Amino acid sequence: MTDRPEFEPAFLRHVVATLAYRGGKVVSGVPGDFATRRFGETTRTPIEILAHVNDLLDWALSLVQGAQKWHSSTPGEWNAEASRFFAGLGALDQALAETKLLGAPAERLFQGPLADAHTHVGQIALLRRMAGSPIRGENYFVADIAVGNVGPDFPPARREFD
Repeated sequence: MTDRPEFEPAFLRHVVATLAYRGGKVVSGVPGDFATRRFGETTRTPIEILAHVNDLLDWALSLVQGAQKWHSSTPGEWNAEASRFFAGLGALDQALAETKLLGAPAERLFQGPLADAHTHVGQIALLRRMAGSPIRGENYFVADIAVGNVGPDFPPARREFD
């Protein structure tokens, strides 16, 4: 595709690192029955939400590469989906770092799969609170979030609160 716009990857990579940081908090240390717990008749289970987030990351990667592809996966077990989450973030971050021409407009990548994934991470956080296993609140403005840090290991929170 020759008409792809050039872009500066730093902002989108920071969005991905923020998703990794916030998502890392909600996918770790979950109670044993949390993944498959149903909180309402019409709500997805946490594992269904996490699998959907992973599908969004796959879709975002395909968009970056200029070959839009959507696939709805069947949820696996929690630890496998958590690993898939970080692998998807890593692949997306690497693609953003290595390309100068996106296969889709950066604004659409943000408003579509990336914003949607952030919303769903927030849903999992809410469900954790409902399950009696809340994550601690945090002042994310001062969080140590860095471009390229998209794995499960992060520096400790700078300012958490209850």
